[in-house]
Amino acid sequence: MKDELTCAELVELVTDYLEGALDPETTERFYSHLAICEGCGPYLDQMRMTVRTLGELPQESVPAEVRDALLAAFREGGQTT
Repeated sequence: MKDELTCAELVELVTDYLEGALDPETTERFYSHLAICEGCGPYLDQMRMTVRTLGELPQESVPAEVRDALLAAFREGGQTT
């Protein structure tokens, strides 16, 4: 098995995880990280709640500059490992 996931890698994989698109090895690494990280479990819960609350937004409904700013904020914020 590959090395443990970092928080940043988990954040990048959350959408694929929620869609059931991760391969078994990556899913195992995802769960292993959640088991040892106090911050990523709540992040995953927040993402689940966001999906339930908002449903699916058409990509064109979010301006490119807003999308890019949000993605940058997710990538930069709250990384502990």
